[in-house]
Amino acid sequence: MIETGTQAAWDAPVVCRVEVDLSGWLEQLTGNSNWELYDESEDETYMSFAMRHGLRQAEVTLYHNGYAMVDVDGESLFDGALTPATSLCAHLSYYRADSGDLITLN
Repeated sequence: MIETGTQAAWDAPVVCRVEVDLSGWLEQLTGNSNWELYDESEDETYMSFAMRHGLRQAEVTLYHNGYAMVDVDGESLFDGALTPATSLCAHLSYYRADSGDLITLN
């Protein structure tokens, strides 16, 4: 069977990049605006952000597989896949892994 151009495009490795407005997302989840980022750490599987709003403390963990967790003052406010459907503050972009070219989805 001969592979068509369309089939070859679907077989190419794809990288998904998620951009998140952390302060906006915490405002969406808590109703409090102007969260401040005061610490961040990175591992090979996730990025974690420590944020505060007055005396309130939040930890946002973004896993490289698209999963996310948000805890505020020890209470879980979000635990699931981070997509534009689950957060208005998330933006997803897709790129070809081999060339880095942006993929536009219709």
